[in-house]
Amino acid sequence: MKADVLIHSASQILTLTGDPQRGSDLGKLGLIEDGAVAIGDEKILAVGSSAELRSAYQAEMEIDATNRVVLPGLVDPHTHLIWAGDRAAEFEMRVAGATYTEIMDAGGGIISTVHQTRAASVDALITQVQPRLRRMLAHGTTTAEVKTGYGLDTQTELRMLETILHLDKQGPMELAPTFLGAHAIPIEYSDRPDEYTNLVCDEMLPAVKEWWQQNAAGCQLPFVDVFCEAGAFNLDQSRRILERARTTGFPLKIHADEFNSLGGTGLAVELGATSADHLVYTTAEDILALGASDTVAVSLPCTPFGLAEEAYTPAKDFLQAGGILALATDLNPGTAWCESMQFAIALACRYMHLTPAQAIVAATINAAAAIGRADRVGSIQPGKQADLIILEAPDYRHLGYRFGTNLVTRTIKKGKIVYTQEEEEVL
Repeated sequence: MKADVLIHSASQILTLTGDPQRGSDLGKLGLIEDGAVAIGDEKILAVGSSAELRSAYQAEMEIDATNRVVLPGLVDPHTHLIWAGDRAAEFEMRVAGATYTEIMDAGGGIISTVHQTRAASVDALITQVQPRLRRMLAHGTTTAEVKTGYGLDTQTELRMLETILHLDKQGPMELAPTFLGAHAIPIEYSDRPDEYTNLVCDEMLPAVKEWWQQNAAGCQLPFVDVFCEAGAFNLDQSRRILERARTTGFPLKIHADEFNSLGGTGLAVELGATSADHLVYTTAEDILALGASDTVAVSLPCTPFGLAEEAYTPAKDFLQAGGILALATDLNPGTAWCESMQFAIALACRYMHLTPAQAIVAATINAAAAIGRADRVGSIQPGKQADLIILEAPDYRHLGYRFGTNLVTRTIKKGKIVYTQEEEEVL
């Protein structure tokens, strides 16, 4: 049989075949020693022992993965990838003692990025985003969710969607779009949050659906997300937005319980949201509700790390409740400018007490479930997209064990090599 690519002699292949893993089942890697993967027409053709596949397939390209680990491309299910400018000055304020709320009250935070993003064209946004995408690919992320939310007016939010759509078509990174017009209350509505909530419901959501149908016909509608948090949107406002979005046909997500528990996680479960994200201060009742549902709990450990907070998602409680746990970077300009899912894995092992195996599952097949794409990416099994990474390490436990360096030697997206460590070293 013929293949386009045959990866062979891997010390370990992590297949992660099957459904997203929940509760105490988290951490089943489907490990094959001295393994091989055959790739053709952008998909996985077969996975098994090197002896078996080398005798069965003739490939145009062979990759010797001796002493290296092969696993699915990492999936980052929560990013704010599209923004203009930076907030380095805020970081200096923060380490000098200013709180997140104090920075926002001083005109910083999300609103600072809104001002810069509103002034940026699509071309300008693309120019600033492309280096971030290259770093994500270099660190092994092959699929990522991307939110709007730095426009907070209809025109800029649509411009951000246009940027996401352009970058997704351009590739090689595959992007899952999310509309987050309810990211913060803009300055012009600072004393009228209910009016801005009405604007999101009555103007933005219909405009997003119409624009999407005109510009991305045949593609699933973007997710709709809301930041349910003190200082952003309260539970009633969040409900109004998400219920309107669901009625309009959008799939749902929610930012919940990052600093306070307002009931956002329970709302996500009630409305059948695909995921609930952050989940640092989730109540025991809401943890149980989420654990009994198909809503994915997405933890963002880079955010408390970036804020120097002590509290992280209580991962063990979510697993004890039977939940589906995923990891993400929360890549954003204010609290977590981090393009590396490897670092998110390392943090999850240390501060959420996950094993490397559990963290890897949370960053692959479970992360894919958090964006509704577990049927396409997140595991190495015949018929799925050939999205893989090869580590310069002989054992999967080096992910989590090591940090501050890039272990990825090759990133493969839809069967094509899109990053090699060797080329980067030459450059």
